Amino acid sequence: MSISNWPEEQRPRERLIQHGAPVLTDAELLAVFLRIGVKGKNAVELGRDMLTHFGSLNALFSASVSHFSSIHGLGPAKFAQLQAVLELARRALAEELQEGITLNSPDSVKNYLKLLIGTKSFESFTVLFLDVKNRLIHCEEMFRGSLSHASVYPREIVIRALHHNAAALILAHNHPSGNNQPSTADISLTTILKQTLALVDVKILDHFIVGHNKVYSFAEHGQL
Repeated sequence: MSISNWPEEQRPRERLIQHGAPVLTDAELLAVFLRIGVKGKNAVELGRDMLTHFGSLNALFSASVSHFSSIHGLGPAKFAQLQAVLELARRALAEELQEGITLNSPDSVKNYLKLLIGTKSFESFTVLFLDVKNRLIHCEEMFRGSLSHASVYPREIVIRALHHNAAALILAHNHPSGNNQPSTADISLTTILKQTLALVDVKILDHFIVGHNKVYSFAEHGQL
């Protein structure tokens, strides 16, 4: 049945306007984004098909244009719209970080990192460069690796920290497997980077490991 034939109080768009986006299911949110379905399926049903096909929102967000377009009813135009929405969300969170990072409430950093690197299919080591007031100066992917390893060079991070005149850094990398727990190598690398950057008077405030939906904080676990 077409959504336009549903009772008004059950339609996703009307429910979102009346009660807010959090009350909608993932499929209903996708339906609002899609606006229309395809022959034989309304937008909510198409949204469910998308979730079934990709397995998760993260997989959907990280899909290539060809993979995204393999579902009937989707294509490059919808792919571009979705990527634009994700980028707007990233930029809105980056604006928040530019106003200053509150160290006792790192949720904004975690949300930003989940959008930035949480959906990548390869390992990405990213650094947030901060000023003396913990305001974001610049965010940069420093190293990129395979699914299991990224080579990280402390010297390069020091060079970039001095270039940006950063007073502090937040380190982050993703685990494409979805596991957000630190490996022995992650712990060792964090210690080396902390010691190296201390020589140029730059602090490491945290090191986040981003899984698919969860983020591990070294600072929260007393590992910095």
